[in-house]
This record gives sequence, structure tokens and C-alpha cells, in this order.
Amino acid sequence: MDQLPAVPAKVADPAPEIAALALRFKRANGPVMRLVNRLGGSIEGQLGLIPAPLRARITEVTERALEAAYGVAAQGARAPDMGPNGPVYAAMATGAAGGAGGIATSIAELPVTITLILHTIRAAAAEAGYDPDEPWVKAECLKVFGAGTPLAVDDGINTSFLSARLTITGPAVQKVIASVAPKLAAALGQKLMAQAVPILGAVTGAALNAAFLTYYREVARVRFALIRLAEVHGVEPVLEAFAEAVRPPVIRKA
Repeated sequence: MDQLPAVPAKVADPAPEIAALALRFKRANGPVMRLVNRLGGSIEGQLGLIPAPLRARITEVTERALEAAYGVAAQGARAPDMGPNGPVYAAMATGAAGGAGGIATSIAELPVTITLILHTIRAAAAEAGYDPDEPWVKAECLKVFGAGTPLAVDDGINTSFLSARLTITGPAVQKVIASVAPKLAAALGQKLMAQAVPILGAVTGAALNAAFLTYYREVARVRFALIRLAEVHGVEPVLEAFAEAVRPPVIRKA
């Protein structure tokens, strides 16, 4: 995996780093997610067929999983290092097991998948030089889940950063979780439906889990690198420059 460009404490012009991060974000979606996105209409149609109680169940499981993963992922950081690809392989195994029994087992494996993804997000924070156990960093890790999804056209980053290193209380954490859970639940619901689309053929729960983990890991790496730049150059200038860098070019008719 390519490493993020080193961001010095002070740089005269952050444009090269921002351009590199924008390119990294554009490449976050691998071939599996690009295929899923091309089938977006089919997936959205199937998602609409999910009964309201089941959609509510997915949201409930997602919110509870985020609450549990908030603490479990920290314990995972103290476990033996599985290597750079270990979390991906674990996510693939979990996805394969969940997909084997249809929607019911897929929902049952969501908490494990969310914990694995959060573990990689915390690792991205550490790579950027932040302590993932600091309260404000924990909050930023959770925000990654609500800052864009691999199944939507979204800049995935342009959300507010914490302008001050505030102490994050229990109620504040709950507020963050409540804000990101619906968006993550919708993305995971689409993932479950994508696993059932016949045209996907060999694209299994294992491949989709690996794709989701890779996507959120890349988004986290970009996000925390931007936070580092924002600490030097200010939040608004950095976010505006990044938004401009990821914006598709306007094609004008002659």
C-alpha cells in the first residue's frame, strides 16, 4: 500500500500535498466498488424492497455496533499485529461467513465488520501522528463513517473538523454515533443488497467486505492527513482546496 506523502510541520504551499490526497481519494474505490456503483440502480431498487422493520433493524444493529466497536477497537490495537493485510483478510472471512446464510447472517456479521473497519480507521489516525485513544481523535474516527460512502458520489471528506481539542463526553460520543449511524446503515444495507444482485456473480460478501474496509481506510488516511494540513494552514483554506481538487472538470460544448 502506498504511503501518504509526508506532511512537514510547515510548508510554504500545501497544494502538492492536497493534490496527492485528492488523487488518493479518487482511487479509493477499487474495481469491486466501481462494479457495484455501475449497478447502483439495481441495488437501490432492491434496497427499496427491504421491509421497513428490516431497515430499522439494520440501523439499530449499526448503532449498537458503533457503540461497542468504540471500545473493542481500542483493545484490538493491543492485540498482535496481523500485518498490513490482516484486517482485510479478516473482513473477507467475516463477509464470506455472513453472506453464506443470506440477509439474516449478513446482519449478524455487521458488528464484527464495523469493528474491523474502525480498527483500520484508528490505525490511519496513528499513521498521521495522532493518538487514537485521545477523545477528540476517537470522535474523528467515528466521523469517517458519516463522511461519505463507497456507494455514493460524495467528496467523502468535506465535513467539519474539530476546531478545538475538546474533551468528548459520553453524551457527545452518543451524538456523533447517532449522526453517523443512519448513513453507515444505509451503506451497509446497500452492501447486503449488492451481495444478492445476480449479475454480480462471483462478487461475494468477502469481496465486498474487503472493498468497504479498503474504502474507509483510504478515506480515513486522507481525512487525518488533511487535519494535519489544516492545523498549519487553517480548516477552510484546506477544505476548499481539497474540494476543488476532487471536483470533476466542467466539460463545455464548443
